[in-house]
Amino acid sequence: MTPPQPEPTGAYGRMPRHGADGNGDAHGPRPLDRGSPLPLWAQLRDDLRRRVEAGAFTEEFPAEHRLTGEYEVSRHTVREALRKLRADGLVIAERGRASRLDARRIQQPLGSLYSLFRDLEAQGVDQHSEVLRLERTADATVAGHLGLIPDAPLVVLERLRLADGEPLAHDTAYLPADLAEPLLGADFGHTSLYGELSRRCGVKVTGGRERIAPFLPDVRQAWLLGLADREAAFAIERLGRAGERVVEWRETVVRGDRFAFVAEWSDASRAVDLAPRAAAPSV
Repeated sequence: MTPPQPEPTGAYGRMPRHGADGNGDAHGPRPLDRGSPLPLWAQLRDDLRRRVEAGAFTEEFPAEHRLTGEYEVSRHTVREALRKLRADGLVIAERGRASRLDARRIQQPLGSLYSLFRDLEAQGVDQHSEVLRLERTADATVAGHLGLIPDAPLVVLERLRLADGEPLAHDTAYLPADLAEPLLGADFGHTSLYGELSRRCGVKVTGGRERIAPFLPDVRQAWLLGLADREAAFAIERLGRAGERVVEWRETVVRGDRFAFVAEWSDASRAVDLAPRAAAPSV
């Protein structure tokens, strides 16, 4: 009879089974399946993601040599897994510094009415705004979005939104002046537009529509947000309603490296509506 073979061990000791480390929790590595059709780097990426979601690596993210020992894989496998995690925005790697978790990324739910102010506060993020403009204005294009005549008076609020002291979003909101005039006396350094709209104007936003798309900021927006030249961001256009009335048109540019959109779905979810394709030119 062939005697039982010892479990493989690496530079950091015996490989644990069933996702538990020596302390019996879920933070430890799981053995990789070398008979699986899934490449080792993909298995490693998935297990590192599992460990992060379980709360591991709060002090520091393991170095490459530690991961090669824990998982008994080559450095090439580790680097490929880390490259994918960096592409997904989970890990930050900077020249001359060890990899670390990207704790700066803000998660924003889709398909629900939300306030960036309230959601940042709920996620424990220290946030405030630099008010760039708060005044009466007129804009024929925006008035059209709001269903108003071209020269209708508007209130515009332009802010640079900061999270933990770093730029997150450049936000410009337009509202009908007949509703929003009292907002001109508000201090938006550390408060929400919707909160002030409700308190000062008696208007509660109850729904609306958003469009989110990749976007290359202009020179001013890139400078405000601290983005490199030609670095992409998200552009968000929001139409807000109070009951049946349109009360807000908002244009927001959000840093892509600090923001993630999250959606829940089920088999009962509505089908995706695709933007119409431009008609082919006639020959």
